[in-house]
Amino acid sequence: MRRGELLRELSGGGLRGRLSQVYGAGAAEAAVRLRELVLEYAGTFPCDESADTWLFSTPGRTELGGNHTDHQRGAALAGSVNLDTIACVVPNRSRTIRIKSRHHRIAEVNLDDLSIHPAETGSSPSLVRGVAARLTRLGYAVGGFDAYTTTRVLRGSGLSSSAAFEVLVCTIMSHLFCDASLSPVQLAQVGQYAENVYFGKPCGLLDQLSCAAGGVISADFRDPGAPAVRKVQVDLAAHGYALCIVDSRASHADLTDDYAAIPREMGEVALCLGCQALGEADPRQFWEQLPHLRAVCGDRAVLRALHFFADDRRVPLQREALERGDFETFLALTRQSGRSSFMYLQNVSSYQDSRFQPVAVLLAAAEELLAGRGACRIHGGGFAGTIQAFVPLDQLEDFTGSMEALAGPGTCHVLSIRSAGSVLLAR
Repeated sequence: MRRGELLRELSGGGLRGRLSQVYGAGAAEAAVRLRELVLEYAGTFPCDESADTWLFSTPGRTELGGNHTDHQRGAALAGSVNLDTIACVVPNRSRTIRIKSRHHRIAEVNLDDLSIHPAETGSSPSLVRGVAARLTRLGYAVGGFDAYTTTRVLRGSGLSSSAAFEVLVCTIMSHLFCDASLSPVQLAQVGQYAENVYFGKPCGLLDQLSCAAGGVISADFRDPGAPAVRKVQVDLAAHGYALCIVDSRASHADLTDDYAAIPREMGEVALCLGCQALGEADPRQFWEQLPHLRAVCGDRAVLRALHFFADDRRVPLQREALERGDFETFLALTRQSGRSSFMYLQNVSSYQDSRFQPVAVLLAAAEELLAGRGACRIHGGGFAGTIQAFVPLDQLEDFTGSMEALAGPGTCHVLSIRSAGSVLLAR
């Protein structure tokens, strides 16, 4: 769609039907936000009103079950949320991709050089280059484009802002250069490749898959090349609950080693059991060889493996509880998962400075406020970032106010599940 026409459609309500499919009751607000995005694009990449302009949206995600199970070929449960990253895109008929994210420098990648650049590790250009490199190796003729993005996915929150960005970039390229042929699983796999190989973070596939697929999904990663994905229908409000994410505002800086230690230590236990990942191992063999595993791998690695086996078993039970509408059982399993992450996975605090344990304090406060109702747990990778809480609607106002009194204004976010994954909104 030409830029001028797109702006008129956004102003006049012409895209309301399409936006309602993605944003529901928030379609009118989304139209205002998208119009602002197009104008910001034009201010960054000057072009005339006839420019071929595309709009995309990719949601963040919330993990609902299976903490650090995906990278060990286990099971996990997650859902996309109503916070997204949006992009205004114009093909530029060159060999250069330029992506400007609001408040950030332009990420510029020359498609004639898709080698790994060590200096880009941990940066947006590395993700763009990694996505382009993977698609090129898969046989697609990737070309240049200019894009402007803004996001509402909270950074460092466990809502997967980096995965949303990766999947967004891959979705753009799929529509521009691959005839929109990439499935959600393929989008996720390309994004994971970029994060693992180019960005330098050893993540599993759950984050990207949740952003790509939309809604709540149950995923089994025992075959990482073809994960078994199943949609699960969930209506939190119908069960009388709200989903809250509470931000500790603790920095993730210098925590890469803490994150990387989890898959490394789990992997060491798996190798001792003769497997590449714990999802291939027999839990009975784990218990039989426990003394040997402690001696070779250490107690923390053994405890983290124990968490994997327990959370991997819990995910199908959580899914089944949701499918039969038994939300109380789901909450009980969620509380078990949270305790396991705290006690065995040990990803609530890094212990680099024992005086600084903000996430643990938030969990303690949430449990006190919920008083045996609902559930709370560490959210996402852990160590810093956020907690997740399922809060009874009749306690929501008090819970939100009390948590923000502790963590600060604007730290308790009430989210909803978004049914649409990574999508093209308009072209």
